[in-house]
Amino acid sequence: MDHVLSVRNLSKSFGQIRAVRDVSFDVAPGEILGLIGPNGSGKSTLFNSILGQLRPDHGEIHVNGRQVNRMRACDLARLGVGRTFQMLQVFPKMTVLDNIIIAGQEHQGTMLSRLFGRPDAGLTEEADKLIAFFRLGHLRDELAGSLSYGQQKLLDAAMAFMAGPSLVLLDEPAGGVNLSMLENLRERLLAFNSERGTTFVVIEHNMEFVMSLCTRIIVLAEGAIIAEGSPDEIRENPDVISAYLGG
Repeated sequence: MDHVLSVRNLSKSFGQIRAVRDVSFDVAPGEILGLIGPNGSGKSTLFNSILGQLRPDHGEIHVNGRQVNRMRACDLARLGVGRTFQMLQVFPKMTVLDNIIIAGQEHQGTMLSRLFGRPDAGLTEEADKLIAFFRLGHLRDELAGSLSYGQQKLLDAAMAFMAGPSLVLLDEPAGGVNLSMLENLRERLLAFNSERGTTFVVIEHNMEFVMSLCTRIIVLAEGAIIAEGSPDEIRENPDVISAYLGG
């Protein structure tokens, strides 16, 4: 089977601290993979190594069969890799529409075409489709800074999809979002997955959210994989229970 993402024997240390230790896994097309673990388990280091923000000490990362270890985040985006951030990346003094257009412009055309082309780079129609898809139509012309935190999370997600990625890495999408908005976000992600075949890898602390969203879950502890399986298998795994309870 061809894999959208393959990680092989990835390791990353900071001085004497081994943040990620010999981690390997594959992500199949259309899969929704959850990546969980206690605080300090290495999730963010693993994510940032995959995304080119950290350089791993050892191991290989492949996206759609192409090795990407030394690629910058912007180059990964051109290969179809999108991401959301734990800390929101919206522009508070721009409208919802303009935020999404800006996200699309980052990956479209050359610098010359962006300077001398249409102000919206012809992206308004696609941006409006995403705004409708994420149920933000009533907020289209509102400043992003005036939105609730949950609405900004939805906007952040919409921005990640503007470039049409085949793989999206979501960094704590449920963090700080109320229950009704969280269910909306879950529904939108599942819809994107089923309708467009988008593959997801999700870091998340909200166990209920990740269990209801993901088809497979990998558990990290002290930088290493300690369990892998379906949500039901992970719930019952004694090593996972021990890791979270500190046993």
